[in-house]
Amino acid sequence: MSALRTTLLPLTRRAAGLATTTSKRAFSATAAKKGGHSPQYDPPTGWLFGVKPGEKYVNEGWENLYFYGFLGSFVVFGVAYAWKPDTSIQTWALEEARRRLEAEGILEDPDHKKN
Repeated sequence: MSALRTTLLPLTRRAAGLATTTSKRAFSATAAKKGGHSPQYDPPTGWLFGVKPGEKYVNEGWENLYFYGFLGSFVVFGVAYAWKPDTSIQTWALEEARRRLEAEGILEDPDHKKN
């Protein structure tokens, strides 16, 4: 019985479309590329940003937008951070304690003026 089972098992796997243990299939249908540089590789020239001394650097179209966009966002963030409300627990506790002490009469109301 076991000899029949070992003989029929590879046949049934092949008929069902399952891979047998002896077959080796690649995970991908395309072959893997083994590194290297693309044809657009620019070898280093030794000049900063590729500009030779004496030549003027020409801005690309996106650079001004990028520069002023970052600068503007930092200014907006700084203004918003400077005027954000104080929501710390210490400030709330101090105000709550002062309000309760004023309600009990232990602490005088600083807004109340004596004549």
